[in-house]
Amino acid sequence: MEKRVPQILIIYTGGTIGMVKDYKTNALKPFDFENLKTKIPELNLLECSLKTTAFEQPIDSSDMSPDYWITIAEIIELNYKDTDGFVVLTGTDTMSYTASAMSFILENLRKPVIFTGSQLPIGDLRTDAKENLITAIQVASAFENGEPVVQEVGLYFEYKLYRANRTTKVSAEQFEAFQSPNYPNLGESGVHLLFNRQFLKRSKSELPLKIQKNLDANVVILKLFPGIQRGLVEYILNFPDLHGVVLETYGAGNAPTDSWFFEILIKTIQRGIPIVNVTQCISGGVFMGLYETSTRMKSIGVINGKNITTESAVAKLKLMLGLKIPSTEFKQKFETQIRGEMS
Repeated sequence: MEKRVPQILIIYTGGTIGMVKDYKTNALKPFDFENLKTKIPELNLLECSLKTTAFEQPIDSSDMSPDYWITIAEIIELNYKDTDGFVVLTGTDTMSYTASAMSFILENLRKPVIFTGSQLPIGDLRTDAKENLITAIQVASAFENGEPVVQEVGLYFEYKLYRANRTTKVSAEQFEAFQSPNYPNLGESGVHLLFNRQFLKRSKSELPLKIQKNLDANVVILKLFPGIQRGLVEYILNFPDLHGVVLETYGAGNAPTDSWFFEILIKTIQRGIPIVNVTQCISGGVFMGLYETSTRMKSIGVINGKNITTESAVAKLKLMLGLKIPSTEFKQKFETQIRGEMS
């Protein structure tokens, strides 16, 4: 029996990984992904068939938005039937936001969608781009017993594969730019590519892929800091078109005890605006009820974000608001994991 060759689609949106240096001018210019195997001959050693597509105008990571998230999802939807795995190349600065969002947008996903990028351009002497790209393709093309090993949205960077919606960028300088503080790595690349199968998400759904296109853009992140003023909090939470709040609190979910602060939160919730409590800490999560301040927040209906990342909380909030979930069910549904984003 002839061995099946996985069909992999590389989607380039922009970012450092897709840049090469013009050594005459020293300026960076977009990489020609149409001739990928010519530029990176190592790709010829991979046991898969590669196709590439790119945004007509590659975008900087800082310009990433929900509209672009939908564009990526639509490319995946369009090619889903004839493609076994996807590698999405984006800028690293907003990669955790985009990859987290993709995990929520793609419903009933049963194929790998692996995000990667690089800290240095692909043409740089010391670039991390080649290894990240090659191994991300290997991850996307890994099959076992006729099924893809990975059946979720992942993020591969510097020898580690993570669940995308558990990641956060922790360094602007080191090659180890990402971490998954509250969930184990899904795999590691060394001499061999090894998967931690007990942590991989397996889809039980036989339903076809569905993409959720209705995302609500009117969400804000409010980060607490010592001395935060009433006027600032009121100004942000009284914004006319505000539909959802990710509140970054201290430690295990604590906030100032000032009565004005809770008055504003109560009025916001009474207006039907959900407030999600997440921790500012890199690891750990919210434990509402551990201290008096978080007990009070729990009593007024603030949503417990548990150990979800801020990036994932923003994406999930946008999705759930877009689905028009009734306010009576919203809190319970947000506090329930749907894509392995919290525990």
